Amino acid sequence: MKIKSEKFQVKTGEKVNLKKWPTLVSPIYHSKEEYHELLGEQVRELSTLQQLHFASNRYAVLLIFQAMDAAGKDSVIRHVMSGVNPQGCQVFSFKHPSATELEHDFLWRSSQSLPERGRIGIFNRSYYEEVLIVRVHPEILLGQGLPDSVNNEKLVWENRYRSIVDWENHLYRNGTRIIKIFLHLSEEEQRKRFLDRIDDPEKNWKFSLADIEERKYWKQYMHAYEFCLSATSTKIAPWYVVPADDKENARLIVSRIILDTFHALKISYPEADEKRKHELQTIRQLLMKESVG
Repeated sequence: MKIKSEKFQVKTGEKVNLKKWPTLVSPIYHSKEEYHELLGEQVRELSTLQQLHFASNRYAVLLIFQAMDAAGKDSVIRHVMSGVNPQGCQVFSFKHPSATELEHDFLWRSSQSLPERGRIGIFNRSYYEEVLIVRVHPEILLGQGLPDSVNNEKLVWENRYRSIVDWENHLYRNGTRIIKIFLHLSEEEQRKRFLDRIDDPEKNWKFSLADIEERKYWKQYMHAYEFCLSATSTKIAPWYVVPADDKENARLIVSRIILDTFHALKISYPEADEKRKHELQTIRQLLMKESVG
């Protein structure tokens, strides 16, 4: 089955109702062997494109992963990016902001971790937490030291959406291409994965009572995601809603989305000018003399 990235893309201006977006679709693979074969092909293709991306040094690529707990962000990143040269890729996980970060605007700390041209940056959670968890728990705003004039619950979210879109437009104009992935997990599948974490000693460390507490806010989180996806999916930085109940299927879909984005860049290896060609020929002659000697 051919994967079509646009099938999972949120169109600009589309009002998202996550109940209408599936968390499970027909699998792209028909066996575990076929899954490994397909993923291996896509990982190798991505590795080749990443080398080209690094050599061309024209664009920066930023991957953003958002999801509910247990949706598989870590495993998607680990499997899909397994063939990428670590020198050209960095992963950042954003936890609770530090005291220093809280003294700045909500986009500041993310701007410190943006990828350079020729490199891939991965945000495992991101500045979008500021319109997701903070919207579900608005009391967090009280600790951000915002002036009363902007700390208006009726306006703060719309203002933050606008700031995000403006910032992503700025990054696009300066050569950064952003791929935003929302791993769409069902509430029932999360329950099963939480139980698996409890029953498997090797996964116990992944689970805490805090996870159960956040699960109580499931509906509020879905509404926050709907508002966020609707307001910030644009033509130049679209959101992709990837069904995540099947981890293997999700990895194949995500890798195809990334590959399609790279192909759209139409990048190529730098061509040597006359001065560079002459320099290479001089070096070649020196090396040839060494072999003769």
